[in-house]
Amino acid sequence: MSLVNAAHGRSDRTSADHPEGEPPAGGLRRLTGRAAAYLALTKPQVIELLLVTTIPAMFLAARTIPSPWLILATLVGGAMAAGSANTLNCVIDADIDKVMNRTKRRPLVRDSVPRRNALVFGLVLGAGSFVMLYFTVNLLAAVLAIATILFYIFVYTLGLKRRTAQNVVWGGAAGCMPVVIGWAAVTGTVQWPAFVMFGVIFFWTPPHTWALGMKYREDYERAGVPMLPVVATAEHVARQIVIYSWVMVGWTLLLLPVTSWLYATFAVLAGGWFLFYAHSLQRQVRRGVETRPMALFHRSNTYLMVVFCALAVDSAIGLPTLGLPF
Repeated sequence: MSLVNAAHGRSDRTSADHPEGEPPAGGLRRLTGRAAAYLALTKPQVIELLLVTTIPAMFLAARTIPSPWLILATLVGGAMAAGSANTLNCVIDADIDKVMNRTKRRPLVRDSVPRRNALVFGLVLGAGSFVMLYFTVNLLAAVLAIATILFYIFVYTLGLKRRTAQNVVWGGAAGCMPVVIGWAAVTGTVQWPAFVMFGVIFFWTPPHTWALGMKYREDYERAGVPMLPVVATAEHVARQIVIYSWVMVGWTLLLLPVTSWLYATFAVLAGGWFLFYAHSLQRQVRRGVETRPMALFHRSNTYLMVVFCALAVDSAIGLPTLGLPF
């Protein structure tokens, strides 16, 4: 599949058509709509969730509130990197997006943005993220950001997504990298707590994505994407969701040596709450009643936010840790 299609040229109106330098009628509306289309390519909702995990990682690395300027620079650079990966993903998967109800309103499907322009936009965002992070944060954070983009595009989008039901398991590693980048931004290194946070998101991704896949199973099947809910029974998918959920909750407890009772309390309570709904979905499948996988999908977002917000507050307050400091 070609990544580049030529855009159709358009003649521009001159100022002579509009005396006194007034813009064409609807010009502002078209400009706003075009900007919104480019923004949609970056998938802002996905970026928002990624950034929610970056800040707590920076707080934990500093075990206090880091410099606001460092936080801002890391978030801007990280958002540019995520936007780059998401935009390039849209370019590559435009054929899939056309046949899926969930994605058929994306800019490239609606021809709101020429594919060539989208490709250039994604590449510029990626290069800009490296420059931003290199000059305002550090080289390690910049290199990790570029590595994440390359992994998401070449390993997940081009390599795994259309070939294996394990696509989101291993491909989801790209979504785990913001915590590592956040840690590196503060310390200039990567230490074991960063890998633990990476693991929390790694094990969170399959339950989160497979719940969505259960809801939109026909979409993925029509697009030829072998998501687990497409190639396996609902019983098997629900069982895998429960297994990964238990591992995820247990993994959050590995941070107890570097956190206090505050984080421990929220990690346990939020974990129990999420496990309740994961098992509820499994029971629905076993009984053959109507399932509500989107309920688990939305609660997975809430769960991740609660755990990482608790981590941020715990680190900002600086309560005594339950184990030896790292």
